Amino acid sequence: MIELSSKQRHGLEKLAHPLQPLVIVGQAGVTEALEKQVGLFLNDRELVKVKFNAFRDEKKELTLKLAEDTGATLVRIIGNIAILFKESDDPEKRRIFIDRLK
Repeated sequence: MIELSSKQRHGLEKLAHPLQPLVIVGQAGVTEALEKQVGLFLNDRELVKVKFNAFRDEKKELTLKLAEDTGATLVRIIGNIAILFKESDDPEKRRIFIDRLK
């Protein structure tokens, strides 16, 4: 997990704005399969939105655990949507260069 400056956080929020949530947390909660799915999306896309249809009261704790388990960084929680970022392990797949965000 990397520390983000406020400028980097804001830049990632701008990049995430047009994205649709790829993962939806429902009645089953944050399962191992959901964690695996988020990990795959993060490796492929680097920036993922997670929508909470259930467990809205625990969304912060669940998102922090999800970020920790996937090696991602929590960018922000806006309403019932969490934005996660993880730099791709493969340098050729990297689309977002965190040090260039302003």
